[in-house]
Amino acid sequence: MADLTKEQVSQELEKIRPQLNKWREDYYTKDAPAVEDNVYDKLYNRLLELEQMYPELVTPDSPSQQVGDVTLPDFNKVTHDIPMLSMGDVFSEAELAEFNDRIEKNVGHEVDYNVELKIDGLSLSLIYENGILVQGSTRGNGTIGENVTENVKTIADVPQKLSRPLSFEVRGECFMSKKEFLRLNQAREKDGHQVFANPRNAAAGSLRQLDPKITASRKLATFMYTIVTFDDLNVPTQHDALETLKELGFNVNPTAKVTTGLKGVKDYIEHFGELRDSLDYGIDGVVLKVNDLGLQRDLGNTVKVPRWEIAYKFPPEQAQSKVLDITWTIGRTGVLTPTAVMNPVSLAGTTVARATLHNEDMIKQKDIRIGDTVLLHKAGDIIPEVSQVVLDKRPKDSKPAQIPTHCPYCNSKLIHLEDEVALRCINPKCPAQVKEQLTHFASRNAMNIDGLGPKIIEQLYTKKLVQDVADIYKLTADDLNTLDGFKEKSINNLLTAIDNSKSNSVERLIFGLGIRHVGAKAGRILAEHFGNLDNLMAASTDEILSVNTMGEIIADSISTYFANDDVKKLINELKSVNINMNFIGSSNSNETNVHFTDKIIVITGTLENYKRSELSQKLVDLGAKVTGSVTKKTDLLIAGTKAGSKLTKAQQLGTQIIDEATLSDYLDDAKE
Repeated sequence: MADLTKEQVSQELEKIRPQLNKWREDYYTKDAPAVEDNVYDKLYNRLLELEQMYPELVTPDSPSQQVGDVTLPDFNKVTHDIPMLSMGDVFSEAELAEFNDRIEKNVGHEVDYNVELKIDGLSLSLIYENGILVQGSTRGNGTIGENVTENVKTIADVPQKLSRPLSFEVRGECFMSKKEFLRLNQAREKDGHQVFANPRNAAAGSLRQLDPKITASRKLATFMYTIVTFDDLNVPTQHDALETLKELGFNVNPTAKVTTGLKGVKDYIEHFGELRDSLDYGIDGVVLKVNDLGLQRDLGNTVKVPRWEIAYKFPPEQAQSKVLDITWTIGRTGVLTPTAVMNPVSLAGTTVARATLHNEDMIKQKDIRIGDTVLLHKAGDIIPEVSQVVLDKRPKDSKPAQIPTHCPYCNSKLIHLEDEVALRCINPKCPAQVKEQLTHFASRNAMNIDGLGPKIIEQLYTKKLVQDVADIYKLTADDLNTLDGFKEKSINNLLTAIDNSKSNSVERLIFGLGIRHVGAKAGRILAEHFGNLDNLMAASTDEILSVNTMGEIIADSISTYFANDDVKKLINELKSVNINMNFIGSSNSNETNVHFTDKIIVITGTLENYKRSELSQKLVDLGAKVTGSVTKKTDLLIAGTKAGSKLTKAQQLGTQIIDEATLSDYLDDAKE
């Protein structure tokens, strides 16, 4: 690089800066990153190297001179009296040592560091007056941020009133847990919307909503770590500041540690580098802060970053594999989802053979083709995803991936609905959708028809015995006698289960109909409010909106659904076979759980807080079937420590996998 002339450097900078600024806009403003962090970091470091060679080429609009990005126009602006600066980054122990050497040279002795996890979220400022929360804002460009006070008030762990009547500003990180990230993306993908790339962007997109109800539904969380004006609080160190924040009622990450010199820092980095996958929140590194707040003030800041802190970034956890095929599956709402089928490869401690491609736009944006070698990462440390194509390994005869124009199951033309990125089949008679709808209708959280699972439905549909949910109630013993493996006992059991389901309280029917955006909880609230299905069908959008927790999307979806003549015909058919249409409540309504009910579950590894036998019984009580081996039928694997071959097989099959912390959260949900 020393041989580069000023003109050559200038030409390279003219290419690098627009690319970095485009990536910054995608990341900060659109909350939709186009590349992984390490790709951005590599090009950004090249920018710094070039600008250091010829400082006179540094321009005010260079990414090296910016903090964060522009604020969104829909929010009121907030001026930060004390700028919210970004942090400097290092990527190796050698660079970490250089930072430490600079600190020791400046202060003349070895220093104590408060070492903290670098939470993968977005910066948040909170201002209190006399102990009352009066303002919440984003970092924005460091000087001007967005006023998101009403949204911040929906975050459960942000105190509205402090334990002392203090007037001060605190800062920290707003984030989304891995569990909530997974739930949100699954819901968005099912509804045909663009998924979030990672928890950080999911958190940013959720906090920057114009409707606080949407923010509230996303279950954001915070870790606060800085008291901006600490003079009045008599806190001499960063460690003391964290303890004070905890005492005042803020959520503080419990892993922070004080250490002298770099030895303890390196041990901390190694420890949490190994544990990061098991945490329920994303981290992308470790932050070192000079512990003495007086020293922090003496060391001061550069134009962009504090001199007294640095972020050590973890190396990216990536693996290469070859795309063997791209398959398309369809859900009961008609959304088609592409999946890359690959050579099995080890990634972040598990074997990966499949990776979601989410939608057509992602395939085109990343130009993923069959035969490509791709880099894989885990979005939010959970979902295997393609980062980018390794272009120099692309076969010479490579062709762009074929995007289906017609449904692979019914050959109907696929469409893009307005505001959706997903391809969707809108044929109501599409066999794949009908079978998915029938399975949903019979599931435990819906009509709870025991014994009517996907395999039986496949046979019934193929033999043209069942074409819609009303046909289930017209089945006879002679019909069931034609099914493979069905004898007298099986026939009687299924007919009894079908007959029993007629007496369900109507909320089960509302959920079982598969109305878009209407889950089991919403179904019960609606049933309780309107009393019966006829009242709900006759309700206007405004009347539905008046029901607690019902928003415009749900209200519009219900009104549209029941306005359909085919739906009205179906409801009349269900009435004719004596399906209950009234809300009668259910003493067992709290004994089901969306995470476990009607699921086949396998437990593997060592669990710290649960006995295997007791956990198995609890899951069975919640409607699950617990088995001993992982197969294609397995819905969920609960993996403790030292999980072995079952974990590997589940990863190969694309089975959902949760750890013990997530298990505890799921069980807590069951109690609510």
